Amino acid sequence: MPTISIKRDLLFKALNQTYTEEEFTFLCFDFGLELDDVTSERQMIIKEQGANAVADGSDDVIYRIEVPANRYDLLCLEGLVVALLVFQNRMQFPHYKAINPGDPKGMQRMFIKPNTKSIRPHVVAAVLRDITFDTEVYASFIDLQEKLHQNLARKRTLVSIGTHDLDTIQGPFTYDALPPDQIKFKPLNQDKEYTGKEIMELYANHAQLKQYLHIIKDSPYYPIITDANGVVLSLPPIINGDHSKIKLTTKNVFIEVTATDLHKAHIVLDTMVTAFSYHCKNRFSAEKCEIVWTDGSKHKTPTLSYRKEVIDTKKVNEYIGFKVQAGELAGMLTRMCLQSKTTGGADIVVRVPPTRHDILHAVDIYEDAAIAFGYNNIVKKEPNFATVAIQDPLNKLSNQLRHEIAYAGFAEVLSFSLCSKDDISKKLKIPYEETRAVEISNPKTLEFQVVRTSLIPGLLKSLSFNKDVPLPIKLFEISDVVYCDETTDTGARNLRKLCALYYDKRAGFEYLHGLLDRVMQVLDIPWEKEGGYYLSAINDDTFFPKRAAEILWRGNRIGKIGVLHPDVINAFDLPLPCSVMEMTIEPFV
Repeated sequence: MPTISIKRDLLFKALNQTYTEEEFTFLCFDFGLELDDVTSERQMIIKEQGANAVADGSDDVIYRIEVPANRYDLLCLEGLVVALLVFQNRMQFPHYKAINPGDPKGMQRMFIKPNTKSIRPHVVAAVLRDITFDTEVYASFIDLQEKLHQNLARKRTLVSIGTHDLDTIQGPFTYDALPPDQIKFKPLNQDKEYTGKEIMELYANHAQLKQYLHIIKDSPYYPIITDANGVVLSLPPIINGDHSKIKLTTKNVFIEVTATDLHKAHIVLDTMVTAFSYHCKNRFSAEKCEIVWTDGSKHKTPTLSYRKEVIDTKKVNEYIGFKVQAGELAGMLTRMCLQSKTTGGADIVVRVPPTRHDILHAVDIYEDAAIAFGYNNIVKKEPNFATVAIQDPLNKLSNQLRHEIAYAGFAEVLSFSLCSKDDISKKLKIPYEETRAVEISNPKTLEFQVVRTSLIPGLLKSLSFNKDVPLPIKLFEISDVVYCDETTDTGARNLRKLCALYYDKRAGFEYLHGLLDRVMQVLDIPWEKEGGYYLSAINDDTFFPKRAAEILWRGNRIGKIGVLHPDVINAFDLPLPCSVMEMTIEPFV
């Protein structure tokens, strides 16, 4: 979940009340938040950059507050303050308004050109009039944009925000897409003009902006927003123009939001204007802009629309487990910024504001009711049906075996469930077609292409990263592997396996054989062919010739044990011999 950093004194000033750390922790908990850390700007810089940065930053106390990922309205000081004041019944929830300019001719317009369809087809806009900035408000304004870019906008791939000093530019505005060489302007905080291609080179090593270049870099057209005089406002989603940058003296802010997802663009715009209309002269209002689409149709944004939901008090009581009357429930929801009123019966009409885009279903309203009531106030009771909770037998067995193997001197590791195709096939000398691996449809890296079918690669990787520790190295893991299985509903099935390895100057097969015997001893499985377990020699390319065996139980193969082939060891960059034992434990549940 995202974490916001807010100066404590600034927060308490906005709340018009001071709290001890414990009091504020409880307030956050009651509202469904968590005070994650109490630090300072200096300490945060030291943590990120090391002790050399000790001289930088202030000692102001900073509260780091963890908020739900879908509560975009709480990602800045302004939204958090309003929500907490309403929750404490110290403020009525504001009515957000999208208004027309006083002079109809003064409405800002944005014309969309056809070329944008191929790269970033949507744009919405708004104006914040008579806003007052100071250093702290400006920092919050910038930080909210970055939080939205990283969270809802998926690192600007879905949405990007541009904010401009309206008094430095002139409408109407044009949203177009041009070849990179036809774009030339001075980027934010630069002292000369660059073409679109030069901007890509300029920011190729930039700490923040380099991560966004790939979004448009290889496109034949770059999106661009210009004003009536041809002044470039922004090159979304990369950088704004220097000409229209926001300053502390800015009074009127033009916000444009370009997107590949129009719905998320509206959410981002609503979040920006509802948060910072807090600082406008006409509080909690934003001025509409007219968007003219390529087909000539027109649409005014922001909408700041409210919608109604009707919920049943009886159903809420049943779902959450408390007993409240309709009037009391309406008051609880109103404290959660969901203005509610009763209809005279059990139904409650809930007015969902433009700040609460997280409310997608009635159950989201039920959750807010539970938060307002207080989770600690919900009475614990036994269920109305007969049931006894027990630990899952497979997990119980896994935990018991973990203890026994640890007692034998083996250290447990927890490796990634995803791996590369080579890890489970080429490196283990197994044809990929025989692995029956579940593939990731759109892997982000070559390291995570498939779900593992064996625990051996994970252990060997862990070993390769720690091969310099004192010998011998004894590792184990008990986890699930996954195989394709057309007989299941999902087309795949999990299988719980135990895997252990011994790594030393000599292979140490006898140590793993002893471990296997101990595991079977605690499982009360005798060493015999009839009804017990035994080993049978096999030829397996993963293992050294004539140094491998399959583990059989009641005549069924449940695993294998042996000395790894030198090619396998070398594939994982290991210089010494290694023995491995891998078996399934599900038959013993």
